[in-house]
Amino acid sequence: MVNLASKVSIWVSSEFKDGMTSIQLNRFRLVKPEKDGLMAEQVVIQVREMIREGRLRPGDRLPSERELAKRLGISRASLRPGLRFLAAIGVLTSRHGSGTYIADGPPALDSEPLRMLAALHRFTPDEMFEARRLLEVGLAGLAAQHATDDHLATMAEEVTEMYASLDDPQQYLIHDIRFHRAVAAGSANQILAALMDMVSAVMYERRSATVERATDLKQSVELHRKIYRLIRARKPDEARAAMSEHLTLAQRAFASEEVSGMGPFKRREDSSVGGQASTSKRVAARVRKSQAHS
Repeated sequence: MVNLASKVSIWVSSEFKDGMTSIQLNRFRLVKPEKDGLMAEQVVIQVREMIREGRLRPGDRLPSERELAKRLGISRASLRPGLRFLAAIGVLTSRHGSGTYIADGPPALDSEPLRMLAALHRFTPDEMFEARRLLEVGLAGLAAQHATDDHLATMAEEVTEMYASLDDPQQYLIHDIRFHRAVAAGSANQILAALMDMVSAVMYERRSATVERATDLKQSVELHRKIYRLIRARKPDEARAAMSEHLTLAQRAFASEEVSGMGPFKRREDSSVGGQASTSKRVAARVRKSQAHS
């Protein structure tokens, strides 16, 4: 019986041969006992070290869950949380009917933590657009310098789909988000592209509640086309300027959509609350002043 405390590697020569790169089981070593840390955590640490050392590379396929758990000397129940975490941070990707692979594209960071923070701290639209402006204006310039033919083809396709869905705001929004992600991918900076995915996920969640009231979609798609053409023409300065213009107009449009969805009663209510707050501040100031003189 295998002693889980042993650090001795058990060399296994089995390798998968299906025409795709697979990982030999003998690259993995036994996971240490739980007293040295959670087993799932140690699975993550081991995979991280193997990637750093070059023993795991993008596109490599992991052994099956059963074989990997056996090789590591742990149960499948202990293995799964580690694999789920690696998938959530974009290190692993699953292909239906094929298996689990080391991700071979830009990291697809889980946007759930950012969405949770947005809900908890009530990110304002101004904050979101400020973040987008700082990120996306630079991405447009980088895309004009680095985008490949495939990136440009994706941008062109999304612009075409936006024109085709002008009468369907929800569908339009999907292609809008995909266009911005294509621009980010064309920047050739995987870190910025991953950040863009996270920010756009939060923006999509917020905008999908208001986009039905949009009145600027025609102007919006024309600006998207302008950005695409400038990127294709390899004009980074002009692409950045066009993206900045687009985001400024998008921010105004979003604010208009939110106001139009409030209705007159809600606007009066908010105004009343604001007035009450101002009155309370004035009263508090007078109280402090009288206390200072007493």
